[in-house]
Amino acid sequence: MSAYHHQMLTLSDIRLSLYCSGPETGPIVWLLHGFPECWYSWRHQIDALSAAGYRVYAPEMRGYGQTSAPQDAEAYDLMSLCGDIRQAMDQLGHQRVAMIGHDWGAPVAWHLALLEPERVQLVCGLSVPYGGRPRKPAINMIRELYQDRFHYMLYFQKPGLAEAEMAENIPRTMRLMMHGMSASKTGNALVQDKAADARWLDDREDPGHPPAWCPDEAFAVYVQTFERSGFHGPVNWYRNFERNWALTEPLAGQQILQPALFLIGDRDPVGELEAYTIRKMPEVIPRVEQQVLVDCGHWIQAEKPDQVNLALLDWLKRHHY
Repeated sequence: MSAYHHQMLTLSDIRLSLYCSGPETGPIVWLLHGFPECWYSWRHQIDALSAAGYRVYAPEMRGYGQTSAPQDAEAYDLMSLCGDIRQAMDQLGHQRVAMIGHDWGAPVAWHLALLEPERVQLVCGLSVPYGGRPRKPAINMIRELYQDRFHYMLYFQKPGLAEAEMAENIPRTMRLMMHGMSASKTGNALVQDKAADARWLDDREDPGHPPAWCPDEAFAVYVQTFERSGFHGPVNWYRNFERNWALTEPLAGQQILQPALFLIGDRDPVGELEAYTIRKMPEVIPRVEQQVLVDCGHWIQAEKPDQVNLALLDWLKRHHY
């Protein structure tokens, strides 16, 4: 593992673990990870951006690794997650940043662009698009569509079940998640045809090794992250759809006006499920650029690191950042 500077920031209600790299006077880039990932999922981007002169910050998001993991599900609403980064920027004196997020980190990045239009100069989302505040909470729509069928987000709503299942064998869980949403996976791994009361991972076959894009050294960091913190914090992110919808009412109808970038793999199952939102993005983010990476699944920054790095560096440079 490369050498990165690590620090712990004391925020209003948690301690935030933060890794950084690059020249202290360089333009600031934040990298926000998703589920079930860790700060180290950005290793390729941290190295490339810092080598290009950027000061890069990669937090362990609330509930992950060395960052605090409150027990209360309501502690993981979107405004609290955005608040962690806003408080960290306050403490570090950040007045001008580029905000980049993947998976669950993408909604945090998109909303930080809305909440901090002066400080967040540029915003990028990987894999998860933004189409504005929905007409009702997404979990309500999922409940209507999957009344008698299994859906992992509905399973995640039941306190204790998903986190306990994933913690039974953390290396197996990580292998299944990584392979299940990689480019090599056929079909949509997010849609499973089974009974509503089934468990999430029981019927999946363990490949026995992580994908080629996640070597043993990197895989060990992922596993260590969840051995330290467990899964109750990350799963709690999924238990706030109604709360997030209520809290974001003041943002309804607002556009993201900053220069923006959206990257997604052509084999990412999220692309199939969010096709309408992706088409709608330019209405909500007028300056968005969209790129589809070929032969790429959900774990885009690790599956296609060179292409992602090239896209990010080119985008930052074109916008004089």
